Amino acid sequence: MPSKERKGEYCDKLRALFNKYNKIIVVGADNVGSSHMQSIRQSIRGKGVLLMGKNTMVRRVIRTEYEQFAPLLPYLEGNVGLLFSDSDLSELRDNVLSHKVGAPAKAGAIAPCSVTIPAGDTGLEPTQTAFLQALNIASRINKGQIMILNDVKLIEEGEKVGASQATLLQKLKINPFSYGLTVQIIFDDGSIYAPSVLDLNFDVLSKKLNFAATRIACVSLAIGYPTLPSIPHSLARGFKNLLAVAVSTDIDFERANEIKELLNMDPEALAAMVAASAPAATESKEEAPAAAEEEEEESDEDMGFGLFD
Repeated sequence: MPSKERKGEYCDKLRALFNKYNKIIVVGADNVGSSHMQSIRQSIRGKGVLLMGKNTMVRRVIRTEYEQFAPLLPYLEGNVGLLFSDSDLSELRDNVLSHKVGAPAKAGAIAPCSVTIPAGDTGLEPTQTAFLQALNIASRINKGQIMILNDVKLIEEGEKVGASQATLLQKLKINPFSYGLTVQIIFDDGSIYAPSVLDLNFDVLSKKLNFAATRIACVSLAIGYPTLPSIPHSLARGFKNLLAVAVSTDIDFERANEIKELLNMDPEALAAMVAASAPAATESKEEAPAAAEEEEEESDEDMGFGLFD
């Protein structure tokens, strides 16, 4: 098939995907072979469509026909692909990242992780001792084979793998690296964000919002400035003050009548209600004062003031 026709088919497929999907994951495909890529495509079948191709063609289609996808343009650099989907992006990302394969260390490659050779027998013949000595690795002969005396950190993450390091790992039959697709950026209905945002589920967001509301309420109560988080605490404090005044005087209102009736008719019943609502006593007498002090501090923090303030 002529090159012009292939490019035309590719652009038609790209247009169809842009018309169908509004969620796109830009993935890096360095060191991913064709068979590995095929297994990834099979694993995401029904969940998404992975399209690899020339970045220049993708940029041209976006600039000329799909301006709504323009935020993707700065990220179409290097060996990247577009993963189109309308399913849950968090599950799709986890699925893609789970497909990694082991790979040997190649000379000149940038190490994606640190590599440490453990101490112990290597299976190498004694004639290889000079090779280990050249790498400053302490060793000795044990039962006819070379034994490394201490753990050796051979390669640091981010540094270039040397020829001697790659040869040694090959001799030891160690494949220290694993490669697969990497998630670089997320495009979701016009918004661009980092993959880490996918970890912010409902529970995480709820905890962060509750934490923020608590801090706002504390500051508002301390400076006497009403805000939505502090209003319930201010109302509770006001009701307690009104209740204290009603109990101490002849002033009546609907909410205070029940308490005043219990005080006048059956004080023991009121004491039983208070005891039932109080926290359970601690098991030891030594812990009881600390628990009471902690409970008093929590109560003051929640409401801002005591009952008769």
